[in-house]
Amino acid sequence: MRLEKAILLGIIFAILLSGCMNNSPIPLTSTPTPVKKAPIAASLDEPPTPIPTATATSIPILQPLNEPFSYGPNAEDFPEGINPLTGRPVPDPEQLKEPALLISIPHFPSVARPQAGISFAPWVFEFLIAEGTTRFLATFYGEMPYQETPIIGDCEVRKEPFVQSDLILGNFIWLDKNENGIQDVDERGMGGICVKLLDANGNVLEETSSDSNGYYGFNVSAGMDMHIEVVLPPDMTFTLQDVGFDDLDSDINPETGRSTVSSIGADERNLDVGLLPSEDVFAKNNEVELTFGEQVGPVRSGRLVYIPIHESFQYSCLIFAGATWQIEDLIPRCATVYGIGDGAGGFLEIERMKRISAENAEGLHSNFNYAGNIFSEIPPEGGLPAKELDIFTSLLNQSKWVYDPLHQGWLRYVGDVSENPTFHPEIDRLTGRELIFQNVILLEVEHTVWAPRVIEMSLGSGLIGNATLFRDGQKYDIRWSTYATEYSQKIGKRNPLRFVDKDNNPVALHPGHTWLFISTPYSILEESADQLWKLRIYSPEGAGEY
Repeated sequence: MRLEKAILLGIIFAILLSGCMNNSPIPLTSTPTPVKKAPIAASLDEPPTPIPTATATSIPILQPLNEPFSYGPNAEDFPEGINPLTGRPVPDPEQLKEPALLISIPHFPSVARPQAGISFAPWVFEFLIAEGTTRFLATFYGEMPYQETPIIGDCEVRKEPFVQSDLILGNFIWLDKNENGIQDVDERGMGGICVKLLDANGNVLEETSSDSNGYYGFNVSAGMDMHIEVVLPPDMTFTLQDVGFDDLDSDINPETGRSTVSSIGADERNLDVGLLPSEDVFAKNNEVELTFGEQVGPVRSGRLVYIPIHESFQYSCLIFAGATWQIEDLIPRCATVYGIGDGAGGFLEIERMKRISAENAEGLHSNFNYAGNIFSEIPPEGGLPAKELDIFTSLLNQSKWVYDPLHQGWLRYVGDVSENPTFHPEIDRLTGRELIFQNVILLEVEHTVWAPRVIEMSLGSGLIGNATLFRDGQKYDIRWSTYATEYSQKIGKRNPLRFVDKDNNPVALHPGHTWLFISTPYSILEESADQLWKLRIYSPEGAGEY
């Protein structure tokens, strides 16, 4: 795809190296600032000379790519503004000074679905609460959830995961709110944008649309000359073209709606599209009647496993709705959310959530540390191919994770509560977007039943156990560890779970969000078909019924 760019890059770099006196490297976190150059007029009385507009067949503008990065495992290895639970920048670095909020969110009864706010949680734990039923503990840190009504294009929002059968051409379509041509951390994707695949002569070969998170793609053959055309929705325009790193800017000519023609030689996942909304678009979007308030949840009762997880997140705040009498006094409580009605639980208002977080952070002066893991865009060696992970907890509790190479993450699907379940994309009720997690980790943990529906899980300090990591379409056999790091020993506080290999070396997670399923050691994970892995959960004896 970038043969012409690679040749031109070599020529320009040679010129720069021979003619520049200052060879200081550009920081990996730097982002070029786009500059709009005004045409120069011949005189004050004459209009400026128009700048020639690039066409679909013009030579591609040379653009560098961000180098693959790696952050962690120690606190000093994370630059300012990078979340140590994701390895990604946060919209407001000040938010990293407030400890984590841990919120108990039900998966049963099924009326609790879809849950609200889970897509904002860097880590989500899923675990057994009784025979065949599970619950979530969502860990919020570095960013507060917010309600969103996404702006959608003219095409149907694509719901099927992208299946790669050849080389990939495509990537991301986003709403450029500040009109700078760069994909900023707080700018999200646009679904339902129509995209056409064209040959060098402009003939339409295929059409698709972006999914709810803004991703689109085509399977293309090597050696072909191709480009794309984006159908511009009404009252919208294209943002600036080619103003930054190629993986963080827009590649569409604003005049033609097309990218440049390029020869396909490898996967091209950086063909991005930035769109600018008009005031009319925002006005129409604001007229949409919201069916759900600015809330997170629902929120349900506390569980024993919350104790060691809470201890591992220093100064964290546990939020739940009561607990059974056997353990009610054991679980540290920061706030309570009660509900009435259908049994799904009450909802936590986001404004209250912000107040709780701010009050919990008073006087701490950032005296906590959630580092301990490495995040790298380069996957580890030694993985086995994996395109799908099916989790069978019970006949009425089935879910699956499907790898999407456009997202470079795992899309979550949940079966309805029936003996022959139909799987549907799981969405966040706050945003309407499908859940996507970059890492899915299975933890083998000893379970001890105190009483029916009261289960202790051994995640206290000084322990280690087997785990399985799914990232980048690969499966890795790893271990989880709660052994103290040198830093945690120094300050006398625990770290969150760390992930290591058999020699206790850190295993790199993919930058992004992580879903952690706590299974029993006697559950069975096996490859049931080519690249399709299935986890069969076996509950501990005496777990009781939900």
